[in-house]
Amino acid sequence: MRLGIDIGGTKTAAIALDEADALSEMLRIPTAIGAEGVLETAYATAERMRELAGAPAGGFSSIGIGIPGAVDTSTGRVAHAVNLGVEGLDLGPRLSDRLGVEVRVENDVKAAALGAQHLLAASGEAPRSMAYVNLGTGLAAGIVQDGVLLRGASGVAGEVGHVPVDPDGVRCACGQRGCLETLASGSAIARMWPSRHPLPALELFDAADAGDPRAVEVRDRFLSGVAATVRTLVLTADVEQLVIGGGLAALGGRLEAGVHRILGEWSAESAFLDSLDLARRVRVIPLGFPAAAVGAALVGEQLWPKS
Repeated sequence: MRLGIDIGGTKTAAIALDEADALSEMLRIPTAIGAEGVLETAYATAERMRELAGAPAGGFSSIGIGIPGAVDTSTGRVAHAVNLGVEGLDLGPRLSDRLGVEVRVENDVKAAALGAQHLLAASGEAPRSMAYVNLGTGLAAGIVQDGVLLRGASGVAGEVGHVPVDPDGVRCACGQRGCLETLASGSAIARMWPSRHPLPALELFDAADAGDPRAVEVRDRFLSGVAATVRTLVLTADVEQLVIGGGLAALGGRLEAGVHRILGEWSAESAFLDSLDLARRVRVIPLGFPAAAVGAALVGEQLWPKS
């Protein structure tokens, strides 16, 4: 049995995959902040999952972890996980020492890309290339080609959120101006649609559906940013499928239909874009599917060369 753990800024989720790739029930516990807190959270999660599975100590064949921040996959070290209060943590080796099972660590968005590919395969689809677009507070993507994560020369493959599209746009957290993340993310909606509502994106879409002109303008600007992300990933990596996940994927069919509409409008003006059939490639992940935890379980069984 393979264990996957997704460590988030407030909650940590875990699932187990058996030999037939069937998912166990998901376990969720609060995430403790700071390097030692994250380590203890991961350990407590693994032990609780072992108890739930009725497995002996070391009973998991592999353990994988998805976590925000810069991850050295060859050493299991995590750095610059700002939302977790972690500047540096040898998470993989330290947890391996305590559990007696090798632990492999991956960036959470890249892990979620493997989880999304697993979902596509389970539904009878097996694209040779796909991208998982994480729409959350920020914007990032994970790209999978022939079952292998695309990392790039320095590990930034998929950081599409920091592709500038408007040189006169607002300044991005990365220091550039007009990045895709300033249009297509939760932080972008919060800036363009100031609100005290606990779910600003939901309020925005509801107001747009009710005919509020300002809401329609902001919603379509956001949707155009998501569509531009899709276009960028297809034109750079020519992925066959794009799965949209992250917190904003809770918008579900309205998000998917909106992105399809924008892509359709662009295709009507460009024979080149029309030939790429962009809208057909895009879908929103089913609500509640634990992509990052499933991907982490798959990461755990992958063999990486030691540096």
